[in-house]
Amino acid sequence: MGVRVGQRPDKPGWWVFINHKGQRKKKFFGSNKKLAQEFAQRLDAKLKLGSVGIATKAGIKIEAYAETWLERIRHTRKHTTHDDYKKIMERDIKPVLKGLDLEDVTRERVKALAFACLDKGQAQKTVRNVILCLSSLLSQAVEDGLLTVNPALRPGKFLPKVSKRRAINPLTREEVAGFLESVKDKAPRYYPLFLCAVRTGLRMGELLALQWGDLDYHGRFIQVQRNYTHWKVTTPKSGESRRVDMSLELAQALKDLQTECQIEAAANGWKEIPAWVFCNEQGGLLHPNNLRDRVFYGLLKWSGLRQVRFHDLRHTFASLLLQQGESPVYVKEQMGHSSIQVTVDLYGHLIPGANKQAVDRLDGPVDKSESAPQTHPTRRAEGTEGMKPLARSGDSERGFGVSDGFRTRNLLSHSQALYP
Repeated sequence: MGVRVGQRPDKPGWWVFINHKGQRKKKFFGSNKKLAQEFAQRLDAKLKLGSVGIATKAGIKIEAYAETWLERIRHTRKHTTHDDYKKIMERDIKPVLKGLDLEDVTRERVKALAFACLDKGQAQKTVRNVILCLSSLLSQAVEDGLLTVNPALRPGKFLPKVSKRRAINPLTREEVAGFLESVKDKAPRYYPLFLCAVRTGLRMGELLALQWGDLDYHGRFIQVQRNYTHWKVTTPKSGESRRVDMSLELAQALKDLQTECQIEAAANGWKEIPAWVFCNEQGGLLHPNNLRDRVFYGLLKWSGLRQVRFHDLRHTFASLLLQQGESPVYVKEQMGHSSIQVTVDLYGHLIPGANKQAVDRLDGPVDKSESAPQTHPTRRAEGTEGMKPLARSGDSERGFGVSDGFRTRNLLSHSQALYP
């Protein structure tokens, strides 16, 4: 009974085993033995003092717990996200919260951290990411039983609202045509790559990680299942693969490129063509900075076009689809967005204004026959033109049992009136 530090033969690392009042639990601390021992000592004291009604804190400093948290999430986050969390901890969170016990991180201290980041001139989205990183850490502390609540939840309650519509700068259809012509003339080796960028909307990392096995010429689609970012090949941003349709022009350009690669491989004595669709002269991955800064920006300048980001080629693909009347749902699937809301937030203002036609119809002439609809319209049977109108109550030519707009009369009452 109590708290002890130990290891398990089936999983390397240090564990804290808890046996208290018939309940058994264990917490994993990775390779941080010192933190595990400190946690065990503090928890053991807390349990003993709690048994006599004396409250005590967990005694774990936030910077010490952050080391264990970062190690534990290494295999559950992308390496880019993990690196970003490390930078945020060192740059933003530790300078403000260092030395505090986990239970001393209150809602007010979280707000103070956010306002300190804003005072440093950081963008609103950057500050939101800082608070979300801290919230993820504190949620793990709640899971470990070190905290009862997470004070960093719902940062939108105190942070400035971040606009969902980000600035995009897509090329027009005419600018795309002029740019591709310039690429053909100035750098024909890169023509298939840039054609693929504006015809599929793939991110730069997805283009660079594209392999020949991802192309289906028969079905005319590309299976996007890799991304090259921060010098590593990983999964796409969403974590899931997707199919992107190939136009006839793009499919033919990629077929021609594959033939050229086969000829080049034979000339160089290679046993097979490089796996990458868009590779350098040695068959390896293209350098993203070189592709963006030297090749792309250089071609824009040579073409006389305004400077846009490489990522704006992706926005160009989506905007051109929407402007020609394609469904936002189709665009969402092609772009690989997590939801239709992302697509609408980004490109909703580019959808053709069909609503203008709707309001224009309000300017049409007024149909007087429909301007004041009758509450009880009169129904007239076909072929009744020229017929005499039905007699009303009080008319001398009233018959028995006729329908004159009232309830059919009682024939018995009429017979009694005729024969008194």
